[in-house]
Amino acid sequence: MKKLNVFTLAAAALFLTACGGKSAEETTTTAGEQTVAEKQGDVFAVNLETSKVNWKAFHKGGFAPRWGTLMIQSGEVSLAEGQLTAGDFVINMKSLTADPASVTEKDKKSTDLDAHLKNADFFDVEKHPTADFKITKVAPLETADKDAVAGANKTISGNLTLKGKALNVTFPAKVTVTEGNATIEAKFTVNRADWDIKFGTSEADPAEWMISKDIEIGIDVKAAKK
Repeated sequence: MKKLNVFTLAAAALFLTACGGKSAEETTTTAGEQTVAEKQGDVFAVNLETSKVNWKAFHKGGFAPRWGTLMIQSGEVSLAEGQLTAGDFVINMKSLTADPASVTEKDKKSTDLDAHLKNADFFDVEKHPTADFKITKVAPLETADKDAVAGANKTISGNLTLKGKALNVTFPAKVTVTEGNATIEAKFTVNRADWDIKFGTSEADPAEWMISKDIEIGIDVKAAKK
């Protein structure tokens, strides 16, 4: 494969933030696909205009950070007695966009990065136009680590499907429930190679492993009772 410039290599991660040099295991737990939680109680529809997924990725050592967003295509959560019990979300992978502010080199364009992340090297959005997340368990958060979102009060587990592969991830989240509304905020790190997104991860050639495998995903979901 033709060698790619540092811009492309630095961009290689997924949708949501790699923290330069930090291991994904420090902020989230990954396991095999689990049984999806049964919906109970009231159903809340996700506000597709105000909800989003943020991503950020780095070259190894924190060099050349890139960040952007993904849009949620559909989703709903359920609450019983004021507590989150289940939920599922479909993410539009074709909406993957890098923020132009993260591309500071004069000879680089964020649109080139968008195109590369969407091709077969990474998310192959023509074959896999959507990703999804389905909650499998919600529990009270016992101890929040320093990398958890501020105010985290729950531990959420769910099946995250990327490019047709589902793995269960567990992370701290802040769940807020008010009259007729619910919000879910979270920030966690995953290793993209776990989903077989391995472009730029080979250590056989230094030019091909300069992108961090870890990606920080930021979730900001707002939902209202149907």
